[in-house]
Amino acid sequence: MSKILYINGSIKGDMSVSKKVAQKIAAKLGGDVTERDASALTPIDGAWLGAAYTPAENRTAEQNAALATSDALIAELKSADAVIIGTGVYNFGITGPLKTWFDLICRVGETFRYTEAGPEGLVPAKKVYVAYASGGVPAGSSYDLATPYIRQVLGFVGVTDVTVIAAEGVAMGEEAALARADEQIARL
Repeated sequence: MSKILYINGSIKGDMSVSKKVAQKIAAKLGGDVTERDASALTPIDGAWLGAAYTPAENRTAEQNAALATSDALIAELKSADAVIIGTGVYNFGITGPLKTWFDLICRVGETFRYTEAGPEGLVPAKKVYVAYASGGVPAGSSYDLATPYIRQVLGFVGVTDVTVIAAEGVAMGEEAALARADEQIARL
């Protein structure tokens, strides 16, 4: 049985179209799903950053506590066979909670390292599905800042196999947008 990590980046709770799409992707894939609600995460701050850049053997108890959630998120990511990231598009980009999740999983020495040849990702290769929902911003369009950002950050940590399943045009009709996403899911 495969381990699927689902990152719920929505800010709309059960009314979320991206959550509906992500749940359909998870059902299609099968496996054991762990859901992480990004809206429950606390954004990084200066103390967190200081802890992240302090060598593990030199960290204080407070610094270790500041990194505890990040450590758990990284462990979830590394151990997953596949990842589903759900996001709505707001002002052309991802949600604040999803940005927080990305900030918490991007850690030097844990998910990437710097080399003379440039950054190198440390997360094992895996398949990522992005459940993308937008009112009117087509995925991959010049207005879409969300999917390029997601691909960039995932690639930075070593994950490059990303498929976007898009429920576009929700503002013109949620049912039709979900039907288009269903067609994409059927082809997985």
